Amino acid sequence: MRDDPRLQGRAVAVGGSADRRGVIATCNYEARSWGVHSAMPSARALKLCPDLVIIKPRMDAYKTASRQIHSILHDYTDCIEPLSLDEAFLDVTDCTLCSGSATLIAKEIRSRVWQELRLVVSAGVAPNKFLAKIASDWRKPDGLFVITPDQVDDFVLSLPVKKLHGVGKVTAAKLAAMGINDCAQLREHSPLGLAKAFGSFGERLWSLARGIDDRPVQPFSRRQSVSVEHTFDKDLPDLAACLEQLPSLLEDLTRRQQRLDDSYRPEKPFVKIKFHDFTQTTIEQSGAPLELDSYRLLLSAAFMRGNKPVRLLGVGVRLLDQQQDAVQLELFSQ
Repeated sequence: MRDDPRLQGRAVAVGGSADRRGVIATCNYEARSWGVHSAMPSARALKLCPDLVIIKPRMDAYKTASRQIHSILHDYTDCIEPLSLDEAFLDVTDCTLCSGSATLIAKEIRSRVWQELRLVVSAGVAPNKFLAKIASDWRKPDGLFVITPDQVDDFVLSLPVKKLHGVGKVTAAKLAAMGINDCAQLREHSPLGLAKAFGSFGERLWSLARGIDDRPVQPFSRRQSVSVEHTFDKDLPDLAACLEQLPSLLEDLTRRQQRLDDSYRPEKPFVKIKFHDFTQTTIEQSGAPLELDSYRLLLSAAFMRGNKPVRLLGVGVRLLDQQQDAVQLELFSQ
């Protein structure tokens, strides 16, 4: 929309072609008002919004804009944890610019991004990562929301549990079955009771319901896996057709692995399948060699979980971060 003014005010999405089984990657708010959203098949999106303009992804343009935005962010702090090309956590505790005010820093960053790049960004300011993420979503697409320390308790009290970090559809449904829909209701349960219901995540739920999140901003993120996947123009009808696709997928995976530095060690091969009805499954195996035969066995086992036509295949490998292991060994040897 920035680069093509003719798109201003129109419903616009980025994604694949509807006649080639494309999927929406993202869309603007005009498109969302029609019910269009990410991960929706492009054909379905066009049925909901016939005037939708679908544009092919331009990763080079996104990466350039991301680098430019991060250059601005680094003027305020080097303690930055990227979440994606267009999202990051910043710890501005030690920043002396803007009188050391996190709110003024966020305002200035938003202004600079607009003035220099003609892009709008939303920002959330809060005492911790969990609340800052929620605050950043509060007034999208072009807003600033601040949660001060003395506002945390009241803000969290009415927060729906589905907004909590780590609560997906399954956990939200389980909480709802327990009569828990917001944090006020969640606070009525003890840490022990939540641990019995949700395991180790129960303690995390207890803390989040009180606005507690001790996770630090981590400037250096490390990979946990590397993978490739492909959505097919036509469904693969059976296991034999899926197995035929393995060699080319593994060639792409090998090329991606070659880009990794020597601090990563391949550990577990895995296979992902998305069936024609959008149900999906992933299977992996510790100790299996990273060879074609291993992936064949994994693919066969994964396919039998659905035993129906396949629209997407993915292959990958879990990684052992030897650099992180070295840091931990050094820490514990002191």
